[in-house]
Amino acid sequence: MAEIEPFLARFEEELRRVAVADSPFVTDAATHLIAAGGKRFRPLLVFLASSFGGEVDQSRLLKAALVMELTHVASLYHDDVMDEADVRRAAPSANSRWGNSIAILAGDYLFAKASILVADLGTEYVRIQAETFTRLVQGQINETRGPVDDQPRLDHYLKVLSDKTGSLIAASALFGGMVAGVPAEWLDALAAYGEEVGLVFQLSDDLIDITSDATGKTPGTDLREGVPTLPTLLLERSTDPADQPLKDLLAKDLSSDEALAEVLAGLRANKVIDQARAEVRRHADLAKAHLAPLPEGEVKDQLIRVCDDLVDRTT
Repeated sequence: MAEIEPFLARFEEELRRVAVADSPFVTDAATHLIAAGGKRFRPLLVFLASSFGGEVDQSRLLKAALVMELTHVASLYHDDVMDEADVRRAAPSANSRWGNSIAILAGDYLFAKASILVADLGTEYVRIQAETFTRLVQGQINETRGPVDDQPRLDHYLKVLSDKTGSLIAASALFGGMVAGVPAEWLDALAAYGEEVGLVFQLSDDLIDITSDATGKTPGTDLREGVPTLPTLLLERSTDPADQPLKDLLAKDLSSDEALAEVLAGLRANKVIDQARAEVRRHADLAKAHLAPLPEGEVKDQLIRVCDDLVDRTT
């Protein structure tokens, strides 16, 4: 689809422009992560979803894409503060560069910019944006608090991923379809697809953190920080006595490179990796199944390829 590249190029220019503030310092802080780049997956999905409709107002489509990306980037500022992260997108995180207060306020600034733009689109868009923001916050709170009332840890984890990632990707597909005026049944299909793709995206990240040496970051970062991921949660759930030594290793201090390497080797050789891959593929198949009501064609094929690419990605 030749139209994608010009749209994304224009989007990139506008993204940097709308984040500009009255003071150079605020501009520097607010554009810090934008300048670091990113996959721009959410704007891409806005564009693809809009392709199922008729003639589209390009100005409104661009605003819809900007709202989604600004919301996403704003949430990253807050995530990095919560996680005490030092690096984001191969650059120093905003909190490590300017401190937590500036990072939080820079995120708030971008949320406010997104709110200004979404107001131009209409009240229904404002409602969806607010609901999405509610889920983002709820997901972060639940992740911070952890499972309660005997909730299985894997179920809790998947719910957190749905709220923190699936919600915004679903809203991106919904915004694109709404701008293009697609039928309600198709909007439901696009939103359901986005929810599931969000899970696929994050669950594939879980695997990559353990199995890949080509990501540009140290493998096992989540392991070392004690962050639960799909493979470790599957291992935790295992009743196979042969898995107990690896469970014991995982529970130990992994601050040394030797300890981390030992656990990585154990996980890579364990059946939970194949189980995790099967689970990622299952969610990808669910995402593709949600596309059934949409008309056949190049755009639908591309959305299907997105699922397959996420399953097969190694970085």
